[in-house]
Amino acid sequence: MTTAALEAEILKLPRGVRARLAERLISSLDEDDEIELAWAQEADRRYDSYRKGESKMTPLEEVMASIRKEFDL
Repeated sequence: MTTAALEAEILKLPRGVRARLAERLISSLDEDDEIELAWAQEADRRYDSYRKGESKMTPLEEVMASIRKEFDL
């Protein structure tokens, strides 16, 4: 079945059924809460390290130049 055919069939369903299906499809796209929390904590840790002057920062221009050189761009 093609995506278009599936969509046409789904649109024939009652509104409430479509709403529940939409909720389930959207929730299936969300990342795992544990992973999302871990990334948020890591971002906070890195920002704190930056604010305290504990992290070595590299200017964007240098990073991009390094990437271009490495990948011969």
